[in-house]
Amino acid sequence: MSKTSIDRLRDYLAQLPPQSQALLMREYERAIARGEDVAVANFVLDQLRGVVRGSPDAVRPRAEDATRLVFRSVEPFLVEGVGSVRPGQIRRASLLPIWQWLERDAPDAVAAFENAITVSPEPGAAEIERAVRKFQQAAADLIIKTTAPGPNGRNIARIGPPHAVEDLPALGAVLKVREPLDALAAKLPSVLRAFGDSQIASVNSSLNIPALVTPQVLPFALSLVMQRLAAPWQIIRLAVKIAASDDEIRVAATPYGVAVTMALADLTQVAHHLRSDIKRGKFDSAPEHLKAAHDGVRGLRTELDMRNDSVWGRHMAAIRVEISSTLQSEIESVPGRVRRLLRQRADKDISPTSHIDPVDVDETAALIDFAAVCRTYASELAINEVTLRTYSDLQQYVEKSTESLVQSLRTGDARVRAYRQMQVGAAIRFCEVLFGTEYAALMSRAAENASVVVERKPSRAG
Repeated sequence: MSKTSIDRLRDYLAQLPPQSQALLMREYERAIARGEDVAVANFVLDQLRGVVRGSPDAVRPRAEDATRLVFRSVEPFLVEGVGSVRPGQIRRASLLPIWQWLERDAPDAVAAFENAITVSPEPGAAEIERAVRKFQQAAADLIIKTTAPGPNGRNIARIGPPHAVEDLPALGAVLKVREPLDALAAKLPSVLRAFGDSQIASVNSSLNIPALVTPQVLPFALSLVMQRLAAPWQIIRLAVKIAASDDEIRVAATPYGVAVTMALADLTQVAHHLRSDIKRGKFDSAPEHLKAAHDGVRGLRTELDMRNDSVWGRHMAAIRVEISSTLQSEIESVPGRVRRLLRQRADKDISPTSHIDPVDVDETAALIDFAAVCRTYASELAINEVTLRTYSDLQQYVEKSTESLVQSLRTGDARVRAYRQMQVGAAIRFCEVLFGTEYAALMSRAAENASVVVERKPSRAG
């Protein structure tokens, strides 16, 4: 913005009543907390704070507002949406109502904190960090007191929506042990590619701190470990190691049994993402989800002795059923789409305007490729029979149809030849997915030769 525009904005803000200035400041801070128009909101907030303090020279850039400073340490555990969450997660949508509750129930602490970060020379200074830690401890103490059983918990209904009430105890626990969690995160390698015995022993040593192994905090500590694992399901190896057994009863009897619950919950999310992407036709990410689901299911079934009738066993069965039903219905639809595009129609049924939609061809080719990927993971995901049968049928049908369509190009009827060429193009595209580029190139040359023969026929007749 030009200097003139900035002056106009500052003059406008200065003319507002104090109550309006305070309201506007609060709304922009909430917009930043929601991630909306952060650059604009920060700019206007800077100008507004300068006006409120009475001197344009007092304006200083602030990249973060109070809520973001307080909740920044919670960022690794935040998830979007207001649906159910697994242990070790907090809904991002819960932060704003909890902050508003803190403003109502601890106004003096909030005011002192906001004043401390406002008068500090610059963001990130030691003074701000000390103020953040002090306020986090005060907030944690208030949350623990409010959520405790008995008369101290009577104010919990005032906090906000149910998801915020549900997340409140977890948030208080995380704020209370922020420093041990930060220390754990600093000790962990950036990536744990192979979670073997030596890595398990190292992680277990880092976790062996009383503040981190409480029932409320341990899931968050395990979440930090899972985020570093190349395969998050491997977190169950820590639980198996602690229990010194792969029997689910012995594993569940240890505090680390929650790791299995967390791994199963993550697999459930993978299954949901897979279903969602398939419904939206996003097959590019399907192989990644399929591999994650396959490896997770196989890993849990191999490394943990789960009973079919146990809670974990039923959860695993539900995951496999969801994945199987999602994949089976999609795989079974592929032959029908292929036949609709490659079916040999009678010449009388083909008009000069008949055509094949390239988008339809691209989507069908993606589905064929998807069915091919499913073959790799079919056994663990309970789709072995339908995948093998469907893929075999596709290969036979596409091979015969391509040869037949190439032969049909030899007809001299130009009215139908254009449509046949579109069909041949689609068939060759499918051949590339099913049989490879060499076979597709062979059929492409055959189609070119057939077209050349047709073009030469009139000259020979003359």
